[in-house]
Amino acid sequence: MAVIEKKPWIETPLIESASLSKTAGCRIFLKLDLLQPSGSFKSRGIGNFIRTALQDPVNKDQELHFYISSGGNAGLAAVIAARELNCQCTVVVPHSTKPMIVQKLRDVGAADVFQHGDNWFEADTHLRKTFIENQDPNSDKRNVYVPPFDHPDVWKGAETMIDEIAAQMPPRDNGPKTPFPVDAVVCSVGGGGLFNGVVQGLGRYQQSQTGEVAEGNQVRVLAVETEGADSLAFSLRNGSLQSLPGIKSLATSLGAVRVAPQALKNAQSPPTGVNVVSAVGTDAEAAKGVIRLADEQRLQVELACGISVELGTVKLKEYFPDLTPESRVVVVVCGGSNVSAEIISEYRQKIQDGWE
Repeated sequence: MAVIEKKPWIETPLIESASLSKTAGCRIFLKLDLLQPSGSFKSRGIGNFIRTALQDPVNKDQELHFYISSGGNAGLAAVIAARELNCQCTVVVPHSTKPMIVQKLRDVGAADVFQHGDNWFEADTHLRKTFIENQDPNSDKRNVYVPPFDHPDVWKGAETMIDEIAAQMPPRDNGPKTPFPVDAVVCSVGGGGLFNGVVQGLGRYQQSQTGEVAEGNQVRVLAVETEGADSLAFSLRNGSLQSLPGIKSLATSLGAVRVAPQALKNAQSPPTGVNVVSAVGTDAEAAKGVIRLADEQRLQVELACGISVELGTVKLKEYFPDLTPESRVVVVVCGGSNVSAEIISEYRQKIQDGWE
């Protein structure tokens, strides 16, 4: 099949934040993936999955209709990517998804939006049984399941931000030299799509630049979650892939009860040159990160992103105590559409009332 040149994601800016750097005690750079067409980093991974499926010779001469289960962000990314690539996408969301997000999915061009179940897992199970299983193999129309986070094509899409960061980062004047020009990357973990892309991209970059990476030249990844949606940390504590009994965090975009198996592998045994540290914070800390980013950078993100901002600045030295004022840390501002000025105002009031 012909190669599809168009990519349903963009190169996003990388900016250094003077105020967040002062808070963290090192140089903080923000990778602004909230500026993706869908409002989150999901445009990369989901967009790459759909683009790759359309290019697959197996799907030649077939009319593809994409189906995705989502709490919001993955669905928006899928619908917008499908629209950009001239195909259809239907979204199934749980009943916990806010009406604002359901309407937004319709507004950006979803073929249809269905609500089913109390959480993402139930919505996903319904989608598979209703639309994906038992299709007519002889039909020239095919329904394609889009995995929100657990697929190599999704990780490969997320990985594109690593090459962008490498090209955008200013030259290092002094300090330790690493093949990748950053000392640490901070990213949120839901199901693991972003995390896998970041870790695999860093591993590829580190190993492509040098045959062996010295211990002191490792790039560290802070894998951040909120309490009640900390499925990666839960599995790490248990030493094997485990499912949370349910999602208790308000950061519903992190609400995968179990991470992709590859995410646990990447956390336990990351590629050469990469070191992973797990971090878990509270919903209140996530809200503080949202407020911090709004006040200091005039950017609006949801809780799932705010937790990386907070732990990646205020508490960064607790996880990486050897960072110096010249150390360079990239916080992935992954974005999210479940946010508004009113929601941020509510967070501000709750914190003033003693939310911890």
